[in-house]
Amino acid sequence: MFEVTVRDHIASAHQLHGYDGPCMHLHGHTWQIEVVVTGEHLDKIGLLTDFKILKRKLKDILGPLDHVCLNDLPAFKEMNPSTENLARLVYREFVKVAYPLKLKHVQVWESDTASVIYYE
Repeated sequence: MFEVTVRDHIASAHQLHGYDGPCMHLHGHTWQIEVVVTGEHLDKIGLLTDFKILKRKLKDILGPLDHVCLNDLPAFKEMNPSTENLARLVYREFVKVAYPLKLKHVQVWESDTASVIYYE
C-alpha cells in the first residue's frame, strides 16, 4: 500500500461562538492543510498519482476558504468554524474527487504545534 500526501494553506479569519477565551473574538490563522490518499497500484510509469493533480484538487477545494471570514460561509452557518470542523469539511469535499484513490485522512494545522486529523 502506498500513501501520498499533499499540503496547501489558507489564511482566513474565524471566531468561535460559545468559547470562553480569546478565540471568541475574531482572529486569523494560516492553516496548513494536508490530504493523504492511499492506493495499492502504481501506473505504468511507477506513480500512485501525480502530485500536480492532487495539489490542483486541493487548491480547488481550498480556494473558497482562503482570505475570508469562515463564519460567513454557508458551511459554517450552523456550526463553529473550528479547526475540527474545517478538517471535516475539507475531508468531505476531497473524498468526492479522490477516486480511484482512497482518502485516508485530512490533517489541518492551526499553528506549528497544534493540528487536527479527520477521517471516516
